[in-house]
Amino acid sequence: MATETVQDRAGQRASFGFRDVAVDAKQGMVDEVFHKVAARYDVMNDLMSAGLHRLWKDAAVSWLAPPRGRPFAVLDVAGGTGDVAFRIVDRSAGAAHVTVCDINGSMLDVGRERASRRGLGEKVDFVEGNAEELPFESGRFDAYTIAFGIRNVPRIEMALAEAHRVLKPGGRFLCLEFSAVDVPVLDRIYDLYSFHLIPPMGRLVAGDSESYRYLVESIRRFPHQERFAQMIRDAGFARVEYRNFTGGIAAIHSAWKI
Repeated sequence: MATETVQDRAGQRASFGFRDVAVDAKQGMVDEVFHKVAARYDVMNDLMSAGLHRLWKDAAVSWLAPPRGRPFAVLDVAGGTGDVAFRIVDRSAGAAHVTVCDINGSMLDVGRERASRRGLGEKVDFVEGNAEELPFESGRFDAYTIAFGIRNVPRIEMALAEAHRVLKPGGRFLCLEFSAVDVPVLDRIYDLYSFHLIPPMGRLVAGDSESYRYLVESIRRFPHQERFAQMIRDAGFARVEYRNFTGGIAAIHSAWKI
């Protein structure tokens, strides 16, 4: 990955919800959001999506199709609570080993506790690290997954380049993310629900409405499906495709390092 200096980043901007902030400031602001919501993160996911996030994650892991008969090394980025990692291990009948890499220590603490309760300490490990500069050698992993995390990265193109770097030749990239609704009427209903119900729900359940207002706004600022697919191609991936779920509320992007 090309080295970027502080001088190179001077003047660069990134979106933090509907606000534009200095690119170097965004990560700290995102960290603060997830420190606040870590303990109730999975509960709020269930409430916000009416449980649909579970089906979307199941669909992503099914599309990944981790093999059962041989070792399979997966890097799950921004997956601190372990939700996707545990599914991968279960789907592989224990053959897969998943390294969860998250920049937020509070989210990782939740994941470690959950892994311990499930007896998965030998199958899942947790590493604190930045998606833009992963602490792993090149060509290490068979698959790279990221669910509902890449929109929070200040420089998405750097995260994609790092995903390509750490994958083995023939490795799989899979990203599940909120996306652009493509069904008339549903888009308006979704906006009303997102902006008028989710922040108050966050206040009641997690004691924090502003963090959930940011999360809702960040979805609207994320590139739509075709634009994000092109960003993945620009990072060097091949066979890029995506599948929409629930009218485009969420989409899974798949690609390969050839």
